[in-house]
Amino acid sequence: MSDRKPSIPNSREGCPVHDWATDYDVMDPIYNSDPGPIWQDLRERCPIAHSERWGGSWMPTRYEDVREMARAVPTLSSRAPGVIPPSPEMREILIQEVKEFGAELPPISADPPLHKPFKQLILPLFSPKAVDTYRPFTEQLANSLIDQIIQKGPEVDGATDYAQQLPPRVIAHIIGIDEARADEFTEWVRGILEQGQADAEIRLKYRRIIRDFFQEMIIERRNTPRDDAISRLMEAEIEGEKLSDYTIIGVCFLLLVAGIDTTWSSIGSALFHFGTNPEHRKRIYAEPNLFTTAIEELLRFYSPVKMARRVLEPIKFGGIEMQPGDKVIMNFPAANRDPQIFDRAEEVVLDRKQNRHIAFGVGIHRCAGSNLARMEMDIALRVWFNRIKDFEVIQPKNVIWSGGQVRGPRVMPMKILGA
Repeated sequence: MSDRKPSIPNSREGCPVHDWATDYDVMDPIYNSDPGPIWQDLRERCPIAHSERWGGSWMPTRYEDVREMARAVPTLSSRAPGVIPPSPEMREILIQEVKEFGAELPPISADPPLHKPFKQLILPLFSPKAVDTYRPFTEQLANSLIDQIIQKGPEVDGATDYAQQLPPRVIAHIIGIDEARADEFTEWVRGILEQGQADAEIRLKYRRIIRDFFQEMIIERRNTPRDDAISRLMEAEIEGEKLSDYTIIGVCFLLLVAGIDTTWSSIGSALFHFGTNPEHRKRIYAEPNLFTTAIEELLRFYSPVKMARRVLEPIKFGGIEMQPGDKVIMNFPAANRDPQIFDRAEEVVLDRKQNRHIAFGVGIHRCAGSNLARMEMDIALRVWFNRIKDFEVIQPKNVIWSGGQVRGPRVMPMKILGA
């Protein structure tokens, strides 16, 4: 590992990063607004970086390293997938609950052999056939949101007024919970994945709210079963046994959180890109047949999700010896900009023909909801471009990006130039 320090600045007041190779910070605002230059620097001189921040971790930046690590199951365990570690209080709660009930958020927090039956349990909800049945609802919803944007314009927020409005309602529709409470669900998810990342009290508060909510839904379904995900989970069996309430709540918790933040981040990033790149915007208006490849390319370039793995046994990657207890950040976003794999990796190529991106992960933990995410992105962008004749992001440098587990624009002022 070289002693040379990168020229990339860091703006975290009172806690500057002096060397990203040995002291990176996944919560730093500059890292989250534009991590590409940092990843480029690390690939050249320290492709598997290390930091003691946020509990300490290793962070690969090359495609092949990330893919190899993702497949090192269960030596790299998924029992603790959070990039930012839980507080001591929450850790104690989780340890006790997992001992008593099993994985907290299966299948994402489960290792083999527990992982497979739980993933098979939720896959039917997100099969291509199932996703097609959600399409009419999603199209109607997107159009109603655009109606509101046109009425509100010309200045709107592409993140809060659109990108963040669609996924909560779609996943609520799938799970079988009240879509009218979407704003509450959004608040809960942000409490877990944003404010709660560095604030134990907020994280515990929203964890309790979500778990209590789904416990109420289970009680309600026992009295009045429905044809929805909650009722199906209550009827499901694994190895001849029905799921405990704790496990059903955990699966629903995962569906809510993962089904909202990741997708709205991708939709928001796509709007950010088009709103800051007029040439690409004009091209999509002129060539709507590019949407399919463009969506894959935007998923590659703006991949929102990082996950964590915990080392269970000594293992070596890229000359780095990792020990039990070490945390590894599965940096799928950095892997997707590796120039060894992608030509013009730091450019968005709307008609990229070969795109082996791993925005949805790789290996057994590849995202079960990828079909749904693609459908929501496709409809969100097509409806937007069909209804909005032109637009732009206002002062792109002032866009606020979230960081840590999921990266995406959270505040994104835009100007509607025609509708």
